[in-house]
Amino acid sequence: MSNRRRIERLIRQQFRKAGRQMGRARHEYREGRGERSRAPDAPETDGGREMNLVCRRYAERRTVTLDADQRPHCFDAESVDCQGCLEDIREGIIETW
Repeated sequence: MSNRRRIERLIRQQFRKAGRQMGRARHEYREGRGERSRAPDAPETDGGREMNLVCRRYAERRTVTLDADQRPHCFDAESVDCQGCLEDIREGIIETW
């Protein structure tokens, strides 16, 4: 076998190995997010308009009112923490109390 073929084979093997590792990491990340923060009981009250959540921005427990777009009343579009919180609310995996 030529050196070129050996190198190509080695590179393909390493790419496959990296792909498998990425797949496992992606799966474990999704599993961890779902198990950690998905509560069996509904975190919403008042017909889905209020929610008890753990605020990322201020690191405190709070009850928030959601607007028509499912955004908390305290949402700040420029805050990375608020944007992450909004994504988790929409995915149904926000930390609640």
